[in-house]
Amino acid sequence: MKLVFCVCFLSVISFISLACPCIAENSTGSPLLEDLVLFSSAEEAIPAPGTRETIEPSDSVEPSTSFDSPGGSTSSEQDDDADQASVESTPPEPSPSEASEETIADPIEPVNRAFFHFNDKLYFWVFKPIATGYKTVIPEDGRIGIRNFFSNLKTPVRLVNCLLQAKFKGAGNETARFLVNTTLGLAGFFDPAKKHFKIEKQEADFGQTLGIWGMAPVFYLDLPILGPLNLRDGLGFAVDTALNPQTYLAIYFVVVGYVNTGGWVLEKINEASLTLGEYESLKKAALDPYIAVREAYHQYRQDKIKK
Repeated sequence: MKLVFCVCFLSVISFISLACPCIAENSTGSPLLEDLVLFSSAEEAIPAPGTRETIEPSDSVEPSTSFDSPGGSTSSEQDDDADQASVESTPPEPSPSEASEETIADPIEPVNRAFFHFNDKLYFWVFKPIATGYKTVIPEDGRIGIRNFFSNLKTPVRLVNCLLQAKFKGAGNETARFLVNTTLGLAGFFDPAKKHFKIEKQEADFGQTLGIWGMAPVFYLDLPILGPLNLRDGLGFAVDTALNPQTYLAIYFVVVGYVNTGGWVLEKINEASLTLGEYESLKKAALDPYIAVREAYHQYRQDKIKK
């Protein structure tokens, strides 16, 4: 009973000591609401029973040992640990070479945009209508067979580049695929090398070879008809064209009086018929189709070099 009485007495004294200044200040014209806020904040500052109060050192007092630290480490040591943890958690900045892989230089963007719009109109006004009609006439199996034929014809391009990239197993696979598909696959219209022997085609070109040798893409190009390129892939395209047997067939047909553009046009229309809708989807989802095509092409080429 004495304990209860003492607690009640101290509470009354505390209330009177807090209320008197409030009454005095309120009589001078200060709002009572501010006094209530101060009174409530004073109550909240009192720790609840069973909790431990953390004592924070002032600016003028040297930091003491923290009561909550199990090992007795000082606050300065904890600050050092926190600073070290924040440094370790901060991701390192990408190196210049990594940053250059994220995008590609485009110093002639106005010219590239003009050619991009030209290729865009050429696709929607010429290639897509022809490819749609071609798709209606030629069944899918026939179009896949034509694609296999042109792919088999370009075996020397992939074979030479596999050798230049020191991918000797890939060069052996290309040799085996050419022999099997040219004979059992009826000049390459079928792909028994993949279907029955599980021999995959190697994606290798001279632009990729230059990238593996360490050459950068330099800058972006968007050429009429050819579409997105970079300077490195443009040089690679020239070398691959020289390795492509279709080039020598073209020279032969020119000599005998014919212009061999039919094969190239057929290959492009056939490929467009098998990929209808992909370009439209990319363009529809992009805020700037030119930027989307440029970055998608650059990332695609970088991924091929890393493989």
